[in-house]
Amino acid sequence: MNVEQIGSVVAITVICYLIGLGVKASGVDNKWIPIVVGVCGGILGAMGMGIIPDYPAHDYINAIAVGIMSGLASTGADQIVKQQKK
Repeated sequence: MNVEQIGSVVAITVICYLIGLGVKASGVDNKWIPIVVGVCGGILGAMGMGIIPDYPAHDYINAIAVGIMSGLASTGADQIVKQQKK
């Protein structure tokens, strides 16, 4: 995986993080945030494979898996920041 491929995965993670913040601000129960960002990540992963030429996956199953993991990583990043503040 080269730098350009990492950038596309980071972009999906950031977008999912922002979606998660929006879901949290909307008042939805926090237990749904990982599910929402995981699904959004999967959708963005599938879209990324078709749009981004150097996307790290070459078939839709792997593209969706990369997207889901990127979405869930956004939840983990949020928790790391929260735990560091304590």
